Amino acid sequence: MPSMLSLAWITTCDPVSRLRLGIIGTIAVVALLATATGAGSLLNPGPASATAGPSASAMLAQRGAGGSVEDLPQLKARLDINPAGFMGGVLVAQGDRVLFRQLYGQADVERNEPLLTQSRFRLASISKQFTAAAVLKLQDEGRLRTTDLVCKWIEPCPEDWGNLTVGHLLSHRSGIPDLMARPGWGERRITQASIEELTTDTLTYGLQFPPGSGLRYNNAGFNLAADIVERVSGMPFATYLEVTFFKPLGMKDTGLGDVAADGRAIAMGYANLREGLIPQTRPNVSIVIGAGALYSTLDDVHTWMRALHRGQLLSEAAYAEMIADHAPPLQEGDTRRPERQWGYGLFVMPLGIEVQPSFVERQIFHTGSWAGFRNLATYQPDHDVTVIVLSNSYYQREEVLLISQQALAEVLGHPVPIAVLPRVPAQMQSAPAGAS
Repeated sequence: MPSMLSLAWITTCDPVSRLRLGIIGTIAVVALLATATGAGSLLNPGPASATAGPSASAMLAQRGAGGSVEDLPQLKARLDINPAGFMGGVLVAQGDRVLFRQLYGQADVERNEPLLTQSRFRLASISKQFTAAAVLKLQDEGRLRTTDLVCKWIEPCPEDWGNLTVGHLLSHRSGIPDLMARPGWGERRITQASIEELTTDTLTYGLQFPPGSGLRYNNAGFNLAADIVERVSGMPFATYLEVTFFKPLGMKDTGLGDVAADGRAIAMGYANLREGLIPQTRPNVSIVIGAGALYSTLDDVHTWMRALHRGQLLSEAAYAEMIADHAPPLQEGDTRRPERQWGYGLFVMPLGIEVQPSFVERQIFHTGSWAGFRNLATYQPDHDVTVIVLSNSYYQREEVLLISQQALAEVLGHPVPIAVLPRVPAQMQSAPAGAS
């Protein structure tokens, strides 16, 4: 979430103008890309088995223990030119083979510290899939069910929560007012809170619609889900994630909080404003503990995505439930995108339709934006391709999306996109600024 200065900029900045400038700059490098790589030289290594080959950790060791890899020539050429001033990291893999891993810009501008492969980024709402996986893991163990009423686990419970289920919390169908829709959001944004305080606060608000009948992007539901994980497991939420996922997977650079438990630095997030890069020094992820509080690295996120999507974390049934579409049927006047499916902490849609030239490939993904970070992690299941783009510069939504789709298109042999299509205003309801 941007600072108050950033919020002021949101109200005055013209996103269409910024997009046009970005498109012009991007188109200007197309000729250079063609010269550098050959107009038709698209890398297409072909689909790889999701179970074949060495483990992700072994492959990383073979490729220089997480060093730079630049086997996508078109993506490398564009990012070397870097027309939009991208700051962040990009990892592209097919199966266990890392095709591209590179970082650009600085982890801390004030200290002149560059981004490195071990740099830690705040994941923002990419964190939601970890919360959903925690719930589903407990379900696999027979300790709860997504069909359980929330009031079974959280008492006392408001009367209008009578039909609210755990699954509603994970699929944005709870009807609970989101954090940013509540009075006093500005003060809440900068005030530390425990998970118990967040739940107590949420209990005081009435529902915006009957549970399951509507759909509205919601961080508060994931905070409640994290509280339920604590109550069922008997562990603090951060501890449950550590012992259940991070430690077994060897994700040593992943954790939860404003500061890392091992004392190592997390990259600074920035808002690129008229005054320049403004550091966002008050992340306060305590208020999004289940919705956006994790930090991680490119390689750790890759490890997570490989384990999640190849069935190492959840049962087949639980994974199918996670990526299923839980959205209610479209109603007349509904402004949400019909091609987007709402899973548990993940979305499913052909993201390539949002760029030009467009391409259609099913992707399982989530974005994230908070405290100066802008991220996208996506997985293409048919060809087993993972693309992770983590940026510590908040106002790079279009660039992060474009890089992710350029990478996927090059791997799969599609014409490489050169621009993001303008967003249709009526379709911008899926996630409020700073919380996606």
